[in-house]
Amino acid sequence: MAVRHRLIRTDPRSVWAVLEDGTRYADWVVGTSESKPVRGHWPQLGSAIGYEVRIGPLRLRNETVVRRCVPGEVLELEAKAGPMGTARIAIEVQPWGDQCLVKVDEHPLRGAGGLVHNVAVEAMIQIRHRAMLARLAHLVEAEAAEAEEHRPLGQVVPEPETGGARG
Repeated sequence: MAVRHRLIRTDPRSVWAVLEDGTRYADWVVGTSESKPVRGHWPQLGSAIGYEVRIGPLRLRNETVVRRCVPGEVLELEAKAGPMGTARIAIEVQPWGDQCLVKVDEHPLRGAGGLVHNVAVEAMIQIRHRAMLARLAHLVEAEAAEAEEHRPLGQVVPEPETGGARG
């Protein structure tokens, strides 16, 4: 079972905002492109997003279905991998002080993927998760920095006059 975690320098709400936007799936999931909702309202139970996976000149259309969602905390997905079957991917979002700890847990669920799952495949999934979490962190942290940069400065309020003569 491939489990990976990453501390992201922003609050959990910011991370969840990206996870709950099905059109942004391809922005942080390694190997995917052109994600879009195809069924339901992402990330409600049973909703799905479609995307393309490119391997050299080969292009595969796949989809990922929401199997469990605890808004702001847990998103469990079933990713279809064509002839390889499906995989369960669980993403946990936890506050860690004023930052966020994101954990990803993935393993084969159905089909041939379970038969060929071994230490080498596990290592490849770990590398993919490291890159995926790095992309998610970069995306969310950059957005947080941009939001902070554009946040209006607080208005300076002068201290009240005492009304007396200064000495």
